[in-house]
Amino acid sequence: MSSALRLSAFALLTFALPVTAQQPATLHLNSRLVNVALNVSDDHGAPVHNLTAADFELSEDDRPQRIAFFDQASSSPLDILLVVDASESVAPYQHLERAAARTFLHSLQDQHDRIALVAFSDTVAELAPFTSNPRRIDAALGHIHHGHATALYDAVSFASRRFTDTGSAPNTRRVLVLITDGENTTRHGSYDSALEAALRSGAMIYSLILIPVEADAGRDTGGEHALMQLATDTGGQSYSIAQHTDLALALQHVSDDLRTQYALGYYPAAMTTTSPIRHIHLQLIKPALAARTSLRYRTSYYTFTQP
Repeated sequence: MSSALRLSAFALLTFALPVTAQQPATLHLNSRLVNVALNVSDDHGAPVHNLTAADFELSEDDRPQRIAFFDQASSSPLDILLVVDASESVAPYQHLERAAARTFLHSLQDQHDRIALVAFSDTVAELAPFTSNPRRIDAALGHIHHGHATALYDAVSFASRRFTDTGSAPNTRRVLVLITDGENTTRHGSYDSALEAALRSGAMIYSLILIPVEADAGRDTGGEHALMQLATDTGGQSYSIAQHTDLALALQHVSDDLRTQYALGYYPAAMTTTSPIRHIHLQLIKPALAARTSLRYRTSYYTFTQP
């Protein structure tokens, strides 16, 4: 498929046109294009290249779907929202956080990529809106002010809504990179609301979990498990960082992950269910190939945007 045709297909992601007598039936006017970023890795964790749409079977809510386009995603632009924990417990490591974030942003930045910065503690604040200028993010990293609590779920919900509020180019991948050391400690916000907001925005969550004490039997790991699940459900990845100096290495893994993805899209067949959430299933057709590879992608999406 040519670049022009792919862009035309992506343009249907944000809206669905009404069916009229003057419009050709071949335009798939009754459904929107569903966008899926896909990582395929072998049994050693290395990315698998040179796959095509013919290698996969796709279904939605157990109904087969036809893949409308399939391509390497490495050339498609990124909207990255860096969400940094500014609670008191991470204050001793703030210089490492900032240095690692700066290295990550400069190594990843492409002229078509946009990056924004959000910090959270007792409250959530956007320190820099989406920009293609990494110097603005550099400056904003120096203005993170620390608080006492950890409004983790509020931060994920807020960041997810920023993707929707600001809009994106049609073929843009949305990525939420979350750097935190613990669980939600406020009484507002919830895991379910945070996950729903992320799924509605189409964002992949990468959870970088700063572990305060490695292998501490008394540590409450509930927050860590929640962060891992958020990443899994949105098609992202989680990294447990026992040595805070390893944060830069984890961010490099995120960069590599984003640059070795596939992008695919499909027009869902008409469904009889009224449920707002749909479930996606992808699998490799050849059993021998499927046995030595693993797939990672978002497994569900919402059929309408949040009011």
